[in-house]
Amino acid sequence: MLLRSRATVRTGICGWRPLNSPGSAGATAAPSRDALRQLLRSRRRAFDAAQRAQAARIITRQVAAARWLHGARPIGLYVSVGLEVDTEALRRLARSRRCPVYLPRISDYRQRAMRFARDRDDLSLLNRHGIPEPPVAETVPARNLSVVFLPLLGFDASGTRLGSGAGYYDRAFAFRRRRHSWHRPLLIGLAFACQRVDHIERGAHDVPLDAVVTEDGVEYF
Repeated sequence: MLLRSRATVRTGICGWRPLNSPGSAGATAAPSRDALRQLLRSRRRAFDAAQRAQAARIITRQVAAARWLHGARPIGLYVSVGLEVDTEALRRLARSRRCPVYLPRISDYRQRAMRFARDRDDLSLLNRHGIPEPPVAETVPARNLSVVFLPLLGFDASGTRLGSGAGYYDRAFAFRRRRHSWHRPLLIGLAFACQRVDHIERGAHDVPLDAVVTEDGVEYF
């Protein structure tokens, strides 16, 4: 498994430098979160289907080489939609290692709350955001999981995660901010290397990541 330091400038398959990195346009300005989302979505759209598939295969191999999917640990995993890193191979890998897989299921849209439902290979239910969910009511709170793999739009050198802005994940893992020694579940972002930025202003409700896996390797925080 390839490990890289936080200071490494990645170009990856998509060939981009991190936003605001030395030599990149806008290096003296800190984009707002909305501006970052717009720019990062543009970068991801520039990544064609073949490149995304290749990167996803590499990312899956990186996860397979780590120790996260050992010991039949219960894991949380998202169902990929749109241009997100494809997680289907990772679902199969977890099952082959007898790790129970739990997928996000929204429990309260008004409160932006979600739990994790056992993946029984039935994703016939679509939530209001068009994301497949397990239709079963066999759910567990996020704190019961060992490792959770999260989608993201961007991440920075300190592990700050930029999501779509709905806040479901930050609410689900809010208890992590109150812990000082026990940091389970581990929060692992899955992303393309071009989604890395130098700095994201961390908000009061943001829950930082423990690591991010890209086609360039694993970056621990």
